[in-house]
Amino acid sequence: MDYGNMLGDSLGYAKDGLVGHWKRWILLVISTIIFPLMMGYIMEIWRGKKPAPEPEQWGKMFIDGLKLLVAGLIYAIPVILIILIFGGFALFSAFQAAAMSGDPNYFTTHMQDLMPIVAGFMIGLAIAIIVAIIIGIFSAIGFIRMARTEAFGEAFNFGAILETIGKIGWGSYILALIILFVVGGIISLVLNLFSMIPFIGWLIWLVLLPFLIIFEARYMCMVYESTGEKPASPTAP
Repeated sequence: MDYGNMLGDSLGYAKDGLVGHWKRWILLVISTIIFPLMMGYIMEIWRGKKPAPEPEQWGKMFIDGLKLLVAGLIYAIPVILIILIFGGFALFSAFQAAAMSGDPNYFTTHMQDLMPIVAGFMIGLAIAIIVAIIIGIFSAIGFIRMARTEAFGEAFNFGAILETIGKIGWGSYILALIILFVVGGIISLVLNLFSMIPFIGWLIWLVLLPFLIIFEARYMCMVYESTGEKPASPTAP
């Protein structure tokens, strides 16, 4: 897998898709606010359309975005449950200890007694992060399968997902995700620096956000296509 070429292609794809296409750029900025529309646009990119497609068929984009949102929420259920279980147990234990002590200032005078409870919650949070990473490895391919097949259930077709990752190569796939995490993090950092500009920073951040979204979507599309699978639909004109 040529990671340098994938990064260059994805950056160029995002740049060419926005620079000089001001109407498209404005529509995508609006779509980031009405976020199911942007999620639907991401699905269009995952289908392998090149160059970057025009945001059109708004109804379909919105429905596709809702499907992606629901699939993401389903994948997030284990992480949410872990946080709720450990967080709920920590809160219950803390309030139970406070009630049994009879000290109205318990949370400020008995911090040392709360440390095991906090430690338990931190362990739960660590488990949740590990589970989220594992889920992310599978869901990234599942979402692209859903986009390409137009079938919601393919987001959870773990047999096909494992087969796809196997074709990519586990080592190559995980390294590709790490590279995306690092490069995407750097771009996000730059955007956040812009957002700190007084008064107009948030607007600059909002205008530039579609670049990051398109870059990441195209990169994952190329990771998926490293299996040799080509887009089923015709490319955009």
